[in-house]
Amino acid sequence: MVSLPARLTIGTAAAELQRLVPQVAAQGQGPVALDGSTLEQFDSSAIAVMLELRRQVLRHGGQLSVTRLPPRLSDLMALYGVGELLPG
Repeated sequence: MVSLPARLTIGTAAAELQRLVPQVAAQGQGPVALDGSTLEQFDSSAIAVMLELRRQVLRHGGQLSVTRLPPRLSDLMALYGVGELLPG
């Protein structure tokens, strides 16, 4: 399981993506779960980061799931129509 950071905003997204991609890649071809329980401060950049992590996982033949997201982020994903791309 890969944990998302407490803060994932436009100001931190690039650095966090650089930190998270190797963690996701280390999971290999198996299923990768992102844990959102630590997310406290976020904006739509969090969705962009998760979608990029999904692309990385799919490129290596794996599958990505997202668990324990804050309800506001789940609502934002539904509003943008990407909830089905990041299953729980």
